[in-house]
Amino acid sequence: MGVIAAPGVVVRVIVGVVRVGVLCGGGLRVRAGWLGRAVHAISLSTWFLITYNMRIHVETQISVFGASRPPDGGLRGGAEVIQIRDARGGQSGRLPVERGGSGVEDVLQRAAEIVDAVRTRGRDAVLDYSEQFDGLRPEWLRTPAVALKDAWSLQSEGFRRAVDDAVDRVERAHRAQLPVASATEYGRGASVRQEYRPVERAGLYVPGGKAAYASSVIMNAVPAQVAGVESIVVACPPDRRTGLPPAPVMAACYRLGITEVIAVGGAQAIAAMAFGLTGPNGDGVRAVDIITGPGNAYVAAAKSLVQQTVGIDSVAGPTEVMIIADDTADPVFVAADLLSQAEHSEDAASVLVTDSASLATAVAEEVEAQTRNARNRDRARRALAGPQSFIAIVDGLDDAVGFCARYGPEHLEIMTRDAESIAARVRNAGAIFIGPWSPVSLGDYAAGSNHVLPTGGSSRHSAALSVMTFLRPTQIIAYELAGLRAAAPTVVALAAAEGLWAHGDAVTTRLS
Repeated sequence: MGVIAAPGVVVRVIVGVVRVGVLCGGGLRVRAGWLGRAVHAISLSTWFLITYNMRIHVETQISVFGASRPPDGGLRGGAEVIQIRDARGGQSGRLPVERGGSGVEDVLQRAAEIVDAVRTRGRDAVLDYSEQFDGLRPEWLRTPAVALKDAWSLQSEGFRRAVDDAVDRVERAHRAQLPVASATEYGRGASVRQEYRPVERAGLYVPGGKAAYASSVIMNAVPAQVAGVESIVVACPPDRRTGLPPAPVMAACYRLGITEVIAVGGAQAIAAMAFGLTGPNGDGVRAVDIITGPGNAYVAAAKSLVQQTVGIDSVAGPTEVMIIADDTADPVFVAADLLSQAEHSEDAASVLVTDSASLATAVAEEVEAQTRNARNRDRARRALAGPQSFIAIVDGLDDAVGFCARYGPEHLEIMTRDAESIAARVRNAGAIFIGPWSPVSLGDYAAGSNHVLPTGGSSRHSAALSVMTFLRPTQIIAYELAGLRAAAPTVVALAAAEGLWAHGDAVTTRLS
């Protein structure tokens, strides 16, 4: 039996017969002690598939950033799904920050064509793209009220109870976010008040495709309703079998009292909500003031293109989780959380950063075992094998916190001794989940927090979707004559320094 290996190539040796096929993606993992000693500062990607009476799969990715490691250096293990990167020896600063999937810039031109077509051709363009991308040309874009009601009534009692509970938890947490109006007094007859007023109309995008995201309806709609938004439209791609949004999405809309739901997805849905559509017999869409909700690269690109016309929450990318863990963490829990994120999509990122080589090996092996039995294993395996997913071994938790600051994860789990103290040092993360009993999937549905979070490192400057997303702080200035007279010298002096004489005159005219 012979083995031939090259990056991106599958070599099959079956009883002396050699078959070679091109491999799309793959990962590489150090499995032999002598290889761990021989390799120094290299990165390879090779997938071996060997068959000789019995089939053996070896999927490996080697990423050694510092000095080579001996066999007991923590790189051994039989896992085949996720790569281990050894960044000990002061090499954590060289760990790459990698993201999965296509970026907005990769699809921006095509998204711009779609947005422009909807702006100029309206409903006809939306129908054309629905036919092209979704495989159907619906007679009506707006979902009938009876379909929403039926979707709720036909759901199981367990589903309805779960939606009720999730709505209650999210509503309670978001009511706590409501800001209180304030006033600052500068003396008699001089005050500045700050009040918070909701946008009038919001467009909520709920993704489709690989799942029916009833939870995304809750996470977008509840904060908008708590903020006092009077008018809400939900856009969601249609199910090809029915021409309607998925039943769980319609059911959640009905539960929340949302009656305007359009079966439109992708960039064309974003453009439709931004510019509005006219249609027969009320089958149009009134333009919104803000658009929120996650989606694919085309949705993100479209949101970036319309943000001069409407407000947006963020330009979201593929989902991601980072876990900081030490030797006290349970590898079964850690692996389960890496896998749960990976099942979202092939470009999802699952990252573990630990100072324990034994935990790294145990988690890698547990990821392999759990992935074999996962219902979405094919999708999850591709995500875990991608360059955006890995296990990094670092010298200490200071290095883990430092890498987290550079990465800026959407979700951050901390499973260490005194996890609260580690969390207090974290500067950049969309949401932080502390301890072994706070998995990300809890936050996805029932923690009460919001699961629409900043991705792609944007947690360095952005935050989760919240009540504040739908509120506008408005300053109200109320001065009387005495107050204006007291502030007049400051206004006149600064206006003169800037050469804006009429500014000063607008005050002195009132005092003469």
